[in-house]
Amino acid sequence: MSLRSTLGFFPFNPEKEKIIIKETEASGFEDKKIIILESALTKERHIREFVENLSENLSEEEKSRILLQKESRLDKILDFFLRFDKDEAINHNKLVLTDGGNCFHIRMSIAAFPKRREKALEIVNLIFKLR
Repeated sequence: MSLRSTLGFFPFNPEKEKIIIKETEASGFEDKKIIILESALTKERHIREFVENLSENLSEEEKSRILLQKESRLDKILDFFLRFDKDEAINHNKLVLTDGGNCFHIRMSIAAFPKRREKALEIVNLIFKLR
C-alpha cells in the first residue's frame, strides 16, 4: 500500500480524477527521509468534496479548536493553515490538530468576495461549523 492510498484527505481517487500529486524527498533530523506530497485542487467539485470530507472527519472538539484559533490560522493573503498529527491520521484514522512535529500540512486559499479578512473568516465559520 502506498502512502498516497493511506491519505484519507481525498474523498475521491486522485489518479482517476487526474489530480497531480507531486512527490519530493527531503532529509529531516538525523538524515531521516521525509516524503513530501503536494497537490492543488482547482476544480470546484474537487474543492467542495475535499472541504466537506475534511469537515465531516473532524470531531466537534477539533472543529471548536479551529474556530477558536481561526484568526491565527488565516494569513494576510487569506490562506488558511491546518496541521494534523500524522500518526493519528495514518494509524488511528483520526484527524487531530497539532502545532508541529510529524504532521500533515494543509493550506487552503480562501476565495472570499470581496477579498477581505472578515469575509474569509465567515467562510471558515461555514466550513467548520459545529453541529
